[in-house]
Amino acid sequence: MKQQKLDMTPVSHPYPQTTMFGAIKEASERFPKAHALDFMGKITTFSELVKKIELAAGAFYKAGIRKNDAVTICMPNTPQAVICLYALNRIGAVANMVHPLSSRSNITFYLNYSSSKMILCLDSFYENVKNAVEDTKRDIKIITARIQEELSPVLAAGYSLKTGKKFLKYPEKGKGVVWSDFIKAGRGASLPAVEYDKKKTAAILYSGGTSGMPKGICLSDFNFNALGMQIAEIAGCNLTAGCRFLSVMPIFHGFGLGIGIHTVLENGAMCILIPQFTKESYAKAVLKKKPNFIAGVPTLFEALLKVDLFNGADLSFLVGVFSGGDALSPELKKRADKFFKEHNASVQIREGYGLTECVTASCVTPVDRAKEGSIGLPLRDTVYKIVEPGTFSEKPLGEAGEIILTGPTLMLGYMKNEEANEKTLRKDENGTTWLFTGDMGSMDSEGFVYFKQRIKRMIVSSGFNVYPSQIEKVLDKHPDIDYSCAIGVKDPYKMQKVRAYIVLNSGVEETQEEKDKILEYCKTYLDIHARPKEIVFRKELPRTLVGKVAYHVLEEEAAAEENNGK
Repeated sequence: MKQQKLDMTPVSHPYPQTTMFGAIKEASERFPKAHALDFMGKITTFSELVKKIELAAGAFYKAGIRKNDAVTICMPNTPQAVICLYALNRIGAVANMVHPLSSRSNITFYLNYSSSKMILCLDSFYENVKNAVEDTKRDIKIITARIQEELSPVLAAGYSLKTGKKFLKYPEKGKGVVWSDFIKAGRGASLPAVEYDKKKTAAILYSGGTSGMPKGICLSDFNFNALGMQIAEIAGCNLTAGCRFLSVMPIFHGFGLGIGIHTVLENGAMCILIPQFTKESYAKAVLKKKPNFIAGVPTLFEALLKVDLFNGADLSFLVGVFSGGDALSPELKKRADKFFKEHNASVQIREGYGLTECVTASCVTPVDRAKEGSIGLPLRDTVYKIVEPGTFSEKPLGEAGEIILTGPTLMLGYMKNEEANEKTLRKDENGTTWLFTGDMGSMDSEGFVYFKQRIKRMIVSSGFNVYPSQIEKVLDKHPDIDYSCAIGVKDPYKMQKVRAYIVLNSGVEETQEEKDKILEYCKTYLDIHARPKEIVFRKELPRTLVGKVAYHVLEEEAAAEENNGK
């Protein structure tokens, strides 16, 4: 087949030559009285937010934090986390973003890996953080935040009596300081001028760590600010003051920080901060706050479709609904689009694709056109190519290969990991740096991209490449199946065979007859080498910290069974 090529030459656009804080300050100058944060009903305007950031920046500066020093933010989505992030950015320090539910040993690793000098955590996580800090054998100051200090007086009183009371003993004397006390030191501080350096690390986010220790991903001010402009351009409406975004994806995640926080604030819109949620509390937040934009992983939308609170609800306030972080099955998209239409929302769920190595989304379904199975079109100034894995040799249109991309959101690199940098960030003959994603995909003649599967997750059965996500899409369409996960297990003849882990819908019995029914169904929709040879029913499947099905846990279980001779 003759090689087909699309003209993917990017058009250069100007991006803000300022820091992340600088972008927020510019937004505050345009919209000083606009709402920036809504935290459980307590509103912070842009002018108030900038004042709080400057105050916190002064406190960090007086405490000895300087340019390029790292401070760990081990927080859910709260005002203190947002203020701390931009305060560090204001003085040129680095925000090391960590999941607050991380294990003690992992927090110790993150602190040492980043050489952090301080850590911010909620009082409810203090004990674990204190132990992790002690394990570092270094003098790391703990700043302890309290939820009630950012609530309205009525809610604060209720929270303190019901939940917060048991954490008031933290921090222990001599082993930390309360955030509200810490920032008081920032009054009257003389801060250095804001310095912008396109190649300087602004924040460190972490890879999933599904194989070995997680990698620290260094991202710049330029990366975040460029993303904010890219997303605003494809939002589907004028993302500006008055727009409301339900910021439920966590701040320590590329999706949550890059889009749910910074993109929103950079453009003058409001973040409705959700520190934790269940599907019911999330539904209540949607109905009460009436956000214009919601975003989440596919499992979140799957759960929302089953919440009774939405019965008869009017969701006409929605203008943008985005799914990312994992593959969105065509079946779930159809059900979600039908759900929104039935609830008066003139929107369709729009799928995005990206990696933390490029902050988050770099390819999104256009607002006015979707193709089944496609993750959309690259964002402005972002170029995608489909190549023979590990090379720059382009594949013909429609043929699967490794997705590589280049653009303004490419990470600076992995921290302290040159070997991984050499494999992931590679220059072509023209000197352009490309990110090798490790994902398989294809592209059609109009430039629409189709995600297939992680290369490392491919199943090789009888010499054929089998993509688990494609099997899962077929299985998830079955009326008896809630959701599924396919993995490859060892087989003496085929190298690998397909095993499907399946969670059935409520009321469906886990019987051999049901397995036979599903296997017969697969014969219609899957090639012989892609059909499951084994079916395992489970009441639920393991999840990652951001809600994806943790397929690697199932792979590890299968490997352990093999080693034990089961």
